[in-house]
Amino acid sequence: MKKIRKAVLPVAGFGTRVLPATKSLPKEMLPVFDRPAVHWVVEEALEAGIEHFVFVTGRNKNAIEDYFDRAYELEESL
Repeated sequence: MKKIRKAVLPVAGFGTRVLPATKSLPKEMLPVFDRPAVHWVVEEALEAGIEHFVFVTGRNKNAIEDYFDRAYELEESL
């Protein structure tokens, strides 16, 4: 049996069911303890052997990309 290595995470939508918390922050970025909710999902998937992620987002939703993007300019200064 082939091992599952890819995950599709649907994170599109306006998050109206969790208003007013989502007025300024996408629902997937809402904090759960000390990290955004999506961080916990990705962490669990990595531990399960997932290597590739596809995030299905809405237009102008850059919070996930910004969160998981590496800040090379910061790494160089450290």
